[in-house]
Amino acid sequence: MNWTSIDLAILAPAFCAGVLVLATHVPLGAQVLRKGIVFIDLAIAQIAALGVIGAGLMDIDPSGWQVQVAAAAAALAGALLLAWTEKMWPEVQEAQIGVLFVLAATAGILLLAKNPHGGEHLRDLLAGQILWVSYGQLAIPLVAAVLTLAVLAGLHGRLPQLGFYLLFALAVTVSVQLVGVYLVFATLIVPALGTRNYAERKRLPLAYGIGVLGYAIGLLLSSALDLPSGALIVWCLAVLAVLTHAAAPRRSRVAVASA
Repeated sequence: MNWTSIDLAILAPAFCAGVLVLATHVPLGAQVLRKGIVFIDLAIAQIAALGVIGAGLMDIDPSGWQVQVAAAAAALAGALLLAWTEKMWPEVQEAQIGVLFVLAATAGILLLAKNPHGGEHLRDLLAGQILWVSYGQLAIPLVAAVLTLAVLAGLHGRLPQLGFYLLFALAVTVSVQLVGVYLVFATLIVPALGTRNYAERKRLPLAYGIGVLGYAIGLLLSSALDLPSGALIVWCLAVLAVLTHAAAPRRSRVAVASA
């Protein structure tokens, strides 16, 4: 372990990216868990990634606004489709979400099959390249986070079905390009799982605490150990969530179980 290799000039923008993702994904993740559609984030994130792949095949500048539009269009189309399937066949919505995820994932593999750098590109979309994030890339995510939180606060978290899917799609579109599909899923679900047995007023602060500590520790350890940041952050989030869940007061657990 080499602590002298830690470069805060690299880690600081990466941590800021993580905080922006956490700002919207923690409250959205709590709603996803409550609705019982856990894998919607994987499906929408994978569809947004498919939009990025499509833009790349058209030789669009990876840092250009056109990529954001392609990812957003793909994610919104996926959200509209899922909103429709939930209305038509609500009893099998989770299965439909899983099928859509598999179709989007395999479509990405097929599109990149003949690309000599396809494997590397696919890995970057899944695991993310959070260490390479610069402050300049955070402008759009910052605006998106403020707008998302404003909508959630204005409606007190009570979004209509279609509104939830569309807001969720836009939030995931921005985050998947910053941190990758795996971290998007972990950021949404893991803090919510770790805090589900606490009193409702404590869940959100504790979930944010898990997220902030998970990103901070993961980034520091990845730099010191020279390991992939995204994967290590996922593990840090999981460990902190397990510890938080284990520390939940017994009374709160009983109350939640009987609610």
